[in-house]
Amino acid sequence: MKPEDLTSKEAIEKMTKLVRDIKIAFLLTDLKKQPINAVPMITKKVDEHGNIWFLSRLDSKHNSNIAKDPLVQLLYSHPSNMEYLSVSGNASIVSDKKIIENFHGAEDDAWFRDADESKYTAVKIVPKEAYFWDSSGNTINKLLKRGLADLKGENPDIIEKKGELTL
Repeated sequence: MKPEDLTSKEAIEKMTKLVRDIKIAFLLTDLKKQPINAVPMITKKVDEHGNIWFLSRLDSKHNSNIAKDPLVQLLYSHPSNMEYLSVSGNASIVSDKKIIENFHGAEDDAWFRDADESKYTAVKIVPKEAYFWDSSGNTINKLLKRGLADLKGENPDIIEKKGELTL
């Protein structure tokens, strides 16, 4: 299958759709060190510029990693829908109380040790590169492709769309 490379507005729209569908990403920080620090994060928002926002604890390991090196990677995966997204970019820690209050919800208290918003920060990711794989379309088509390939002894490519997102 030929990759579907999207630029600018289309790319932001595609990335936003995938992020909203998947919602939870692994945030990878301290990329030069092994093992890479990886933590699951709930996406709070993708803004009109394509920036991806999360809520975080001020004293978290990933916040301290971002302070040392802003280069991060986000990995989104929704295997049952066959939707995947990889985003690399630069992160910054935002302490604006209005932004934090806007993002904070009751579900966050399960992830944080307490509900004290003074210990929260927002993490803003400015994407630089992204790549997606998306086969969330017709499930019957995918099953037929898989069945025909099995009969022929082949390995089908059932990912219907993939490509680079130029942001």
